[in-house]
Amino acid sequence: MSIKDNLTAIKDKLPKEVTLVAVSKTKPNEAILEAYEAGQRVFGENKIQEMTQKWETLPKDIKWHMIGHVQRNKVKYMAEFVSLIHGVDSFRLLLEINKQAKKYDRVIPCLLQMHIAEEETKFGLDKTELYAVINSHDFMALENIKVVGLMGMATFTKDERQIRKEFASLKSIFDDLKQKLPDIPVLSMGMSGDYAIAIEEGSTMVRIGSSIFGARNYS
Repeated sequence: MSIKDNLTAIKDKLPKEVTLVAVSKTKPNEAILEAYEAGQRVFGENKIQEMTQKWETLPKDIKWHMIGHVQRNKVKYMAEFVSLIHGVDSFRLLLEINKQAKKYDRVIPCLLQMHIAEEETKFGLDKTELYAVINSHDFMALENIKVVGLMGMATFTKDERQIRKEFASLKSIFDDLKQKLPDIPVLSMGMSGDYAIAIEEGSTMVRIGSSIFGARNYS
């Protein structure tokens, strides 16, 4: 199946209120353009340098989402154009994004990444750390970032009950956070292997790569 066919098949399964982020990391510009010509405008990258190169050469109405772990010293390279940063897992990172956004007179939307998986390798905040961030006096002073929701990744497992439990826990935290930040619209959870469960558990944004573009080539 072509990229266009894959995109159509996935979009047919998604509720209209769910945003599809086409994960284009490691994929060439030709593949991204094929998805673009099929109507896709939101793309996700996990390396800032690669995303910046693509931003420089591809159509300017593409919305670039940074979905990977973010190093503070790299924020300056994407501050001019990034549409959403998914993996914000510390207050220090928020401070840096705010500082770099100010240079371009921008307000950069961010998602706070929660650690919901049982794997140690996943980054993210726990619930106590989340509230420490948003309740801090300094958080309210950040004028060049806007927290628009939460992101989390489930454990990489075939156990659907565990995946569902982890997504449900993130939805519960999200609903709780809405009491404090009522205008946060985004709950980003679900990838190629588990996005159907994520949507059932309340996801409003899914990150899908291999089901659109095929297997990744890391060589």
